[in-house]
Amino acid sequence: MPVTDQLRPRARKVKILATLGPASSKPEMIKKLMIAGADAFRINMSHGDQKSKAKLVDAIRDLEKELKRPTTIVFDLQGPKLRVGSFEGGSAVLEKGAEIVLDQENKPGNAKRMELPHPELFAAIGPGDRLLIDDGKVRLKVVKCGETSITAEVVVGGTVSNNKGVNVPDVVVPIPALTEKDKSDLEFALEQGADWIALSFVQRPEDVAEARSLIGEKANLMAKIEKPAAIDRLTDIIALADGVMVARGDLGVELPPEDVPPLQNRIVATARQFGKPVVVATQMLESMITSPTPTRAEVSDVATAIYDGTDAVMLSAESAAGKYPIEAVSMMDRIATSVESDPVYSSRIHFTETRLEPTIADALSGSARQIAGTVNAKAMVVFSKSGSTARRIARERPPVPILAMSPSQTTSRRMGLMWGVHSVHSRDVSAFEEMVGKAKRMALRHHLATGGDRIVIMAGIPFGTAGSTNVLHVVRLIGDELERHSTPE
Repeated sequence: MPVTDQLRPRARKVKILATLGPASSKPEMIKKLMIAGADAFRINMSHGDQKSKAKLVDAIRDLEKELKRPTTIVFDLQGPKLRVGSFEGGSAVLEKGAEIVLDQENKPGNAKRMELPHPELFAAIGPGDRLLIDDGKVRLKVVKCGETSITAEVVVGGTVSNNKGVNVPDVVVPIPALTEKDKSDLEFALEQGADWIALSFVQRPEDVAEARSLIGEKANLMAKIEKPAAIDRLTDIIALADGVMVARGDLGVELPPEDVPPLQNRIVATARQFGKPVVVATQMLESMITSPTPTRAEVSDVATAIYDGTDAVMLSAESAAGKYPIEAVSMMDRIATSVESDPVYSSRIHFTETRLEPTIADALSGSARQIAGTVNAKAMVVFSKSGSTARRIARERPPVPILAMSPSQTTSRRMGLMWGVHSVHSRDVSAFEEMVGKAKRMALRHHLATGGDRIVIMAGIPFGTAGSTNVLHVVRLIGDELERHSTPE
C-alpha cells in the first residue's frame, strides 16, 4: 500500500499532544487536527461524562484505521482536587488583613467563614502554611488550627465563589492519589483501550505505585508533576512511571512563577536521563483560545521547551475549547519545525547528558546514534516488540528519524509520545535476511530514504523476544526493493 502525504512521518521529531473537548469533539475536526500536526490526543476526565469520552475514542480509532497511523490516546484523571464549599449568594468578598474561619460544616459560607470539606487537611496543616484559592487569586495564611477548624489571615483579598479550588503548597496532603471518581474513570479508560493514563497531583512515589497496582500492564503511566512535594521526590517518581508531564498550571500556582522555568528544565532533563517520555503542558499558546495568532512570548515558550529536548508539547484549552483549534495545532507544528531546523538545535538538545546503562541494548543505542551521523544515514529502523528499543534510541536524540516497527498494535500506539519515533504496526520478522529486506522496504515506503541511501537497523535475536536488542546493522538501499516484493507487510 502506498504511503500518502497524510501518512508520511512528520518533518519534526517533537510530538504534539492535543486535548479534545467541545471545540474538537466531532470526527471531522479530530481528523483535521491530526492532519494539521496532532500526534496524540488527550481526553480530560475532569470535564464531561464517560459516554461522551467513549465517542471520542471511537472517532480516534476510526480515524486510525482510515489513515493507517497508530494513534496515541492519553486519559488524564482529575485527581484529588481540593475545593471550598458554597457561599450565601454564590460568592463572598474577602478583605485583605481580615480573619476567616474554615471549617467542615456543610452550610453556605460568607466573608467570615467558609466550608473546607476535606477532614484530612485539618490534621496536616499548621500555623504559617498557605491556602491558595482559585489558582492563587486569593491567598490565606494559617494563624491557628484545630481538629475541625482553621483560622487564617487574608493575605491577598478578592472574591471567592462556590466550589473554587484550593492549593496547599506547604503541605503533603495525606490523601490518596486516586479518588473514587478517578478509580471509576480509570476502569473506564482501561476498558476503552487507553494507551497512557496521566495521574494528577502526584505527591510521592507511593502515589505512582498505587496507580500502577491498578493499571498493571494495561496502559503506560504518566506522572503529572504539579505539586512542590513531587519535586522533592522527582527521581523516585520518574523511576516508577513510564513518562512524566510538566503540568505548569498548578505548579505555577503553588510556586512563585519565576521558579517554574528552571524546574521545567530540571524535570525535562531528569526524564531524559531516565529515557522516559516527557511532556511540557499548560498555557503554551493560551492566547489562541480567542485569537488566531499567538503572542511572541508564547512562541518563545514553546520553542524553549523544544530546545530543552522535550518529547512532546501539549495544547489544553487551545484545542479543547478555543475558537482556533486547527490554527493552534498548525502553529505548534510550525514552531517545532522551525526550531528543529536551527543549526544549533542538535547541540542544544545534547546539553543534557544521557548516561548509558551497562547493557548491550544501551551500548548499541549510543553507538547507533554516532554511526548514523558518521555514515550520513537517512533513518534508523527499529524492530521493537515492547517499545523499549525505540525508547532507548529516542533518549539519545539521533540526527535522523526513527522508524519503529512492532507486531503489537498496543506498543505501536504507546510509542506516539516518543521523540523522533514514527511507529508502524507491522508483521514480525523471523530471520536476519527478512529483517534487512523489510527494513529497506519500509524506509522506502515511508519516504525516509531512497536509492543509494544508508539506513541503520536495530533489532534483537532471537526475533519476537522482548528486551533482546543485540543487533546493529548498516545497509545501503538500491531503490527497487519495493518493486521486487509483493507480500503484504
